[in-house]
Amino acid sequence: MIEQLIFFYLSIAIVALSIFVITRRNPVHSVVLMLVLFFHIAVLYLTLNAEFLAAIQIIVYAGAVLVLFLFVILLLNLKEEVTIERFVGIWPVGLSAALAFAIMLFLSTASFTKGPEGNIGAEVIKTETNTKVLGRILFTGYLYPFEVLSIVLLVAIIGAIVLTKRRLKS
Repeated sequence: MIEQLIFFYLSIAIVALSIFVITRRNPVHSVVLMLVLFFHIAVLYLTLNAEFLAAIQIIVYAGAVLVLFLFVILLLNLKEEVTIERFVGIWPVGLSAALAFAIMLFLSTASFTKGPEGNIGAEVIKTETNTKVLGRILFTGYLYPFEVLSIVLLVAIIGAIVLTKRRLKS
């Protein structure tokens, strides 16, 4: 019973905080609300016995990504508030992207626990920790996509540095 109440609170809080993040006019307020949202998501991961995901949620998203968002907001020095009227004309694009994402999410849930070596049964997860199972799957069956992703991120970082250097010289 208590688990259901905690899940009910977390689900309502996550949905409400998500709405608050996108409806605030001040971007700094949105970032602070996003921080609270990320902590709620981490607690939800803990209730699902996904300790590794909860730690990554706090370290990566609440730590690194939000600090990056805050630096960008403060460096841009936004004087003009973003209004929703600016985006009214492109609602069909947003609606079609949301529909495509929903279809992709629905189709991907059928094979959610299947990896390269087949179905990862609940008995494997009960005998080993989540982090050990995730590491074994990530670095055996998905090693090539993992390395490709690291190269893509490296290229993005180098591109951001080159664009920033060019802008600073001008």
